[in-house]
Amino acid sequence: MASRITLRQLEYFVAVGEAGSIALAAERVNVSSPSISAAIAQLESEFGLQLFVRRHAHGLSLTQGGLRFMERARAVLEQVRALNELANDISGKVRGPLNVGCLVTFAQIVLPQLRRSFVDLYPEVAFHQFERDQQEIIDGLRAARLDLALSYDMNIPSDIDFVPLMDLPPFALLPEDHALAGRDSLTPEDLAPWPMVLLDLPISSEYFLSFFETSGVAPSIAERTRDIAVMRSLVANGFGYGMLNVMPRTEIAPDGRRLRFVPLSGHVRTLKLGLLTTGGARNSRTISAFIDHACTEITPENLPGLQLHTARG
Repeated sequence: MASRITLRQLEYFVAVGEAGSIALAAERVNVSSPSISAAIAQLESEFGLQLFVRRHAHGLSLTQGGLRFMERARAVLEQVRALNELANDISGKVRGPLNVGCLVTFAQIVLPQLRRSFVDLYPEVAFHQFERDQQEIIDGLRAARLDLALSYDMNIPSDIDFVPLMDLPPFALLPEDHALAGRDSLTPEDLAPWPMVLLDLPISSEYFLSFFETSGVAPSIAERTRDIAVMRSLVANGFGYGMLNVMPRTEIAPDGRRLRFVPLSGHVRTLKLGLLTTGGARNSRTISAFIDHACTEITPENLPGLQLHTARG
């Protein structure tokens, strides 16, 4: 009987089995690739099994034995999670691991402060945060890699629950000397003739481009980037306008140049910032405590790094 395996090794093994890549699994569980590789090697050695077929440049795929092993490993991890929840219920404490995802477009503004106030209240919680795009968040919730996540009400499937917290209308991001920078509001028709720097993230990009489709005009996409900071600097340097729903109080781009934020009107949809959970999340004392905390803390008054687009500097 194997006696020297750990739950952490099983967690890393399942992460690799789901991702098909050590590098991607390491990113998902926030550890180094060598740590993942060592855990897999120890499991294979301990059980005398080849769990993965390693293909150069094509990642890893589970062997037939590895598939059966992963099914049982998932069950073990789920039982451990259930034991943790039982212990919390018996003791009446909020503690244990909590994996919280956050949409990458506003993680830097919302999540650190929310995390700080939560772990101050519940110091026995092992809080882990993950910045992801919308599809990665949904995949993470379904695979139980995430306990819950902060995101928008965009393309939410029926098996995911959404708890709304705050309305965030969209706005245009412009260089300060842009011809439209002094306007009180802008429509997609106003912006369509000008070059656009598109925040090219899954689902998010579809949301912003839908403004133009609904308005019957086509945007002129000059640049695409998946990085918000890069988008802001490209805009500040005159390569086009951008679109966002969350903006910091500062109108300074990362490279020091100034920006202007102008509210969007017309055929545009306001997004709701909220919590994504799977069914039964409230059954977990720790998850339920975080939901209640987020409902209290996520307001414009409690988030000094956030302002609505109607506030002009």
